[in-house]
Amino acid sequence: MRILGVDPGSRRTGFGILDDRAGRPVYVACGVVSSLSGTMPERLHRIFAGLGEVITEYQPEVCAVERVFLARNADSALKLGQARGAALVALARAGLAIHEYTALQIKKAVVGVGHADKGQVQHMMRALLGLSAVPSPDAADALASALCHLYHWQGEEAQLHATRS
Repeated sequence: MRILGVDPGSRRTGFGILDDRAGRPVYVACGVVSSLSGTMPERLHRIFAGLGEVITEYQPEVCAVERVFLARNADSALKLGQARGAALVALARAGLAIHEYTALQIKKAVVGVGHADKGQVQHMMRALLGLSAVPSPDAADALASALCHLYHWQGEEAQLHATRS
């Protein structure tokens, strides 16, 4: 199974790709779709198109997206919601199954603490995936989303096998 993790942002949307190989996460790629300048519609189009390119290149089977529910202020919340919407439309257009997790769920799954900071998430992504360098904060959050989904899916599979036995 190939998982695309997405960390939506109005200026930087992180993405991370992991493969599930016999129950072990294998790093494929990560990066950021930048939309630092231009009007909001132009930035949203860059997010949509950029994720479309990532999907075309890496052919994920499923996607994990951070569910955003708080922001510093109303304007930030609106922009983040629009960026998240552009990302979700790109994912849905590609026909991907989309799974959403809160930041608390993601951080707890990969760091063990739901209120971990970005530096801790970056460190754990490097350690858990055997990366040679620490990924950017946005890419690390996206990888963490993908890894959270892998762990969640493995838990569901284990429960399914246990009930069949």
